[in-house]
Amino acid sequence: MTSWHLIPRAAPSRAWIWLSPVAAIALTLIAGAALFSAMGTSPLQGLNVFIVAPLASFRGWSELALKATPLILCGVGLAVCFRANVWNIGAEGQLIAGAIVGGGIALLAGAESPRAWFVWVLLASMVGGALWASITAWLRDRFNANEILVSLMLVYVAQQLISWIVQGPWRDPNGYGFPQSELFAAAARVPIIADGFRLNAGSVFALLAAGAVWWMLARTVIGFQLKVVGIALMAARYAGFSSRRSLWIALMVSGALAGLAGGLEVAGPIGQLTSTISPGYGFAAIIVAFVGRLHPVGIVLASLVMALFYIGGELAQSRLGLPSALTGVYQGLLLFFLLACDTFVRYRVQFHRTATV
Repeated sequence: MTSWHLIPRAAPSRAWIWLSPVAAIALTLIAGAALFSAMGTSPLQGLNVFIVAPLASFRGWSELALKATPLILCGVGLAVCFRANVWNIGAEGQLIAGAIVGGGIALLAGAESPRAWFVWVLLASMVGGALWASITAWLRDRFNANEILVSLMLVYVAQQLISWIVQGPWRDPNGYGFPQSELFAAAARVPIIADGFRLNAGSVFALLAAGAVWWMLARTVIGFQLKVVGIALMAARYAGFSSRRSLWIALMVSGALAGLAGGLEVAGPIGQLTSTISPGYGFAAIIVAFVGRLHPVGIVLASLVMALFYIGGELAQSRLGLPSALTGVYQGLLLFFLLACDTFVRYRVQFHRTATV
């Protein structure tokens, strides 16, 4: 008879640190195939629609990049927070706040506005997201409030705020009562990269932001301080590093990037303020950050996988008649398997053979 036990490793396995996300993605697809079968759909057909079909054309790849843009921005921002041991769970609210502020600037643009007006829209979005995150930073700094609860609760405040705005003061008078603002002027819209496609310059901004965060964390004193504070607070204090400063920097950077994601959504594919700007990018970015191992390059790759889940879920809904909740199920499976596979980073399996009487 054979039994097995988990034995602690002397040091975390570097191989499993990067193998774990790959294994989690593979297990998610296997479980997803079983899920398709349980819903009465051929697993091969389901996976083909969910995974292969979105990548069958250049348009599909452009939509993948478009969908991944807010995930990259929110994910790398959250990586800054998590490396500093600041648990920002409110990127969704910061995204919405950035969209509100940026959308307000976009509504000021007219037919005669300069073409570069969208730059002010995006800068305003970053300010809006950073200001929203500063509420969490101030409450944590001043009253030692739990940043997990505060940032999460502020998501619902932001959702109610934008719902009131698009149904009240900024509602389009010619919109037949729908909760939405007027369409933004062309000068306030993010430039399209290729005619006939929705992909815009926001994807380039997202990659630049990922590169900037990598440089900050790997090559600057501020990045070093953030990592030291996150790993060993007492050692950081002994070295003269300020945990308060790290808290503010992490949340402001994270909020600004999430706000930029919101600005790119409303000034990009949406083109106006609505009550439903995000399908949950801020929450999905938490999974993205950990699948990407809090590294900007890994986050970019994980964002593409998560974006594929979003697009695949939409196709499965339209072509196979499956529920829209399928995307959320895949996200949950990915997180579950990632946590399970991460066990092998610090533990190894040891088998024992026992004699039977």
